[in-house]
Amino acid sequence: MRTPVLAELPPEDAVWLEIDTAVQRLSVWRGRERQWTCEVSTGVNGTGQEEGSGATPLGWHYVRAAIGAGQPPGSVYRGRRPTGEVYSAALAAESPGRDWILTRLLWLGGLELGHNRGGRVDSQRRYIYLHGTPPSEPMGVARSHGCIRLRDDDLLALFEIAVPGTPVWLHD
Repeated sequence: MRTPVLAELPPEDAVWLEIDTAVQRLSVWRGRERQWTCEVSTGVNGTGQEEGSGATPLGWHYVRAAIGAGQPPGSVYRGRRPTGEVYSAALAAESPGRDWILTRLLWLGGLELGHNRGGRVDSQRRYIYLHGTPPSEPMGVARSHGCIRLRDDDLLALFEIAVPGTPVWLHD
């Protein structure tokens, strides 16, 4: 799929995503019509572009890759690959403090050179994803390491809609 250019954003009649870090909410839009919303959890360190900051990057992005089709809900990922594990309370007890990346990944790439693309501000090289999180983690509260966490049901629905190339606007 073709990567959108900034002059075309937001698209007039296509699907795009808005992530509002101030209210911890993701909205799916088709053109100028909001289709649905869900709560998310973004970076506990707030917003920021710099590599290593643990902050959620702002600006226009696109879904670079959709990873995990066919895997069961709760599948555990490391390095964008399923480990073969499925999240459970028992697994969590074995690995306290682990940053769980579950179910599916929508890997973001930045569209704004010098802001979220290139150098030390490159969202893709920072491995910024929309991904699942354990049910024990709260939504609507910034707690991630820079990624955007979602509930499995919301992520599975989004995975069907936000195909590679889908524009994503992150703002505060």
